[in-house]
Amino acid sequence: MKARLRIKDIAKELGVSISTVSKALKDSSEISLETRERIKAFAEFHNYKPNSLALKLRSQKTLTIGVVFPVIVHYFFSTVLRGIDEYANERGYNVMVCLTNTSHEKEKLSIDTLIEGSVDGILLSLSNGTEKKGDYSHIAKLLEEKIPLVLFDSVDDSIQCDKVTIDDELGALKATEYLIETGCKKIALITNPNFVTIGLLRTRGYIKALNKHNIKIDEDLIIEIDEAKDIEPQIEVLFENENNYPDGVLAINGEIFASTAMQVAKKKGLKVPEDVGIVTFTDGLISKHTSPPLTALVQHGYEMGKQAVGLLIDRIESNEEEYQFQKKVISTKLKIRESTKKLE
Repeated sequence: MKARLRIKDIAKELGVSISTVSKALKDSSEISLETRERIKAFAEFHNYKPNSLALKLRSQKTLTIGVVFPVIVHYFFSTVLRGIDEYANERGYNVMVCLTNTSHEKEKLSIDTLIEGSVDGILLSLSNGTEKKGDYSHIAKLLEEKIPLVLFDSVDDSIQCDKVTIDDELGALKATEYLIETGCKKIALITNPNFVTIGLLRTRGYIKALNKHNIKIDEDLIIEIDEAKDIEPQIEVLFENENNYPDGVLAINGEIFASTAMQVAKKKGLKVPEDVGIVTFTDGLISKHTSPPLTALVQHGYEMGKQAVGLLIDRIESNEEEYQFQKKVISTKLKIRESTKKLE
C-alpha cells in the first residue's frame, strides 16, 4: 500500500520548511503567492489529504463546524450550504447541519445541541421567530463562552460577531429601478413582516427607488406575507381592484412568491410581461422553468457560504484574544429573463 503523503514530505520535495507548507495549504498571506501556488499545486497533483486524527490530537479541536439554517428547501440556502461544505472540507473540517424551521425555540435547541457536540464554531442564519421575539440570549451565551460565531444572510447588527450578508437594500433598489425603466408605474411589493431584517432592508430599497423616480408610494400595493398561512390568497389581494392592478411586481423572498404572483395575474387575464412585469429575489430552478422564466436577482449563495465558513475557520485557528469583527457584503446581479420587458 502506498504511504500517505505528509506535510514533511512536501517540504522535503520542494526544499521549504514544514511551517511554510502548513501555512501555504491554509492560504496564509505570510507566504508569497508564487510559493503558495507551487505548494498547493504539488499537493493537489499528489492527492494530499490532511491527517484529521493528527490535526485533532495537535489542536484538541473536533474539526467540526455547526451550521444552523432557518430552512433548507429554498434554492438559495442549498447553494449556501454547498459553499460552506466544500470550503470547510478543503480546510480539513466537517460540517454538521441543524434546521430551525424559523422557530426561536428550535434555534436555541439547535445551538445547545451543537455546543454539547463540541463543535469548534457555529454559522447561524437567524430565524424569523428569533427576530420577531428579539431574544438573542442564546447567542450571548455563545459569545460569553468564546465560541466562534459567524452570522450569515439573516443577521442583527447589534450582535458583536463576524457577519456575511447580501446587499439587500441595493439589490431591491436595482430590481425596482429596472421595472421602472421598462415602463412600470404601479409596482407591487411582496415582502416579509417588518420585524424580519432582510424584508425591512429590501423594502427600504424598493421605497428609495420609487422616491428617486418620483413615484407615489401606494400602501395597497405593499403586502407582508405570513408564510405559516396559504400564500396565494394573500397575494390575490393585489389583484382585487381591477382599476388598480399592479403593472410590476417585486417579490423579495424567494421564487414561490413570484411564481404565485404570476399565476394569480394570469388568472385575472393579464399577460406577463406585457401587462405586468415580475422580478424575484432568488435565481433558482423555479425562476428558470416558470412560463415565462423569471427575471431574478442572483444572490451568489455559494460565495456567501464560502466566505462565511472561511471567516469562521480563521477565527477558530486564530490565537488572537482581541480582534476587529468583519462584515462582508456580497453584491447582487440582475438576471434578465422573459418575465419583464426588455429595455430599448
